[in-house]
Amino acid sequence: MAAFRCRRDPCGFVCLILTYFSVFYADYVVIQYVLLPAYSDSVWSTLHGSVFNLILLLLLACHAKAVFSDPGMVPLPDTAIDFSDLRSQSSRMSERGCEGWTVCSRCETYRPPRAHHCRVCQRCIRRMDHHCPWINNCVGELNQKFFIQFLFYTGIASLYSMVLVVSAWVWRIRNERESDTEKEGDEMPGKHLIVAHYIILLVESVLFGVFVMVIFYDQLVSIITDETPLEQMRNRLMIKDKSLSSATSLPAHTRKPKLALLREVFGRGSVFCWLLPLNSSPPSVGGVIYSALPDYDV
Repeated sequence: MAAFRCRRDPCGFVCLILTYFSVFYADYVVIQYVLLPAYSDSVWSTLHGSVFNLILLLLLACHAKAVFSDPGMVPLPDTAIDFSDLRSQSSRMSERGCEGWTVCSRCETYRPPRAHHCRVCQRCIRRMDHHCPWINNCVGELNQKFFIQFLFYTGIASLYSMVLVVSAWVWRIRNERESDTEKEGDEMPGKHLIVAHYIILLVESVLFGVFVMVIFYDQLVSIITDETPLEQMRNRLMIKDKSLSSATSLPAHTRKPKLALLREVFGRGSVFCWLLPLNSSPPSVGGVIYSALPDYDV
């Protein structure tokens, strides 16, 4: 039951329904009003339909993996532990977000480096990026790959649908110019319905496409710089705070190679496997495997 705590958010359920409705609506319009009328007598109808549905299938698979995968929840202790002594100490001194184990006052448990507490999930998440209502789950160390893949295929599907709609619209305008004016009057109600579907799909594709590509870029920057948005915000606040002494300044952060940082998220396999929603093996160094508890004297 603990794995489903993060999926009791009403906003998350609404976003899930909206996501699946948008995907199936786009598929319906592309097949029914774009491909069949414009490419009914050509092999392009089968080709475009197969490619578009393959992209949507990968999109839904990545989305499902991001929704139902464990983002990296820190397990709760089997027995209650007294943290009063640790709270009285300056445990926040080691909270850079990536150095040292810390104690979560809400979960009442030890959390590994770079773990943060999510108020929606009510659990600490390892290398938490943010809580995303579109997957009704946190984006963390174990499902960030699937979330980025979902963003990538959503952007590709949005761009592909825009190209298909514009090409079909141009084809329809040319076809109407060559047809008789009497037939145009008979087809007016159906033409208005088709144009309405075209406009709705174009607006949906532009909005979702721009939205996901901005987040996709932000995710890649976060991986390459080896800083989650929470860590970036905390570091900026600490830099701006001039009252911090040199003893409380941030420790030097060793930068890893960009390819190594990408492999920590997408796996150590082939680059082509990064496009598939497959479970990747954890990196050998600095990865997702932690000891059960830090060496604290409680």
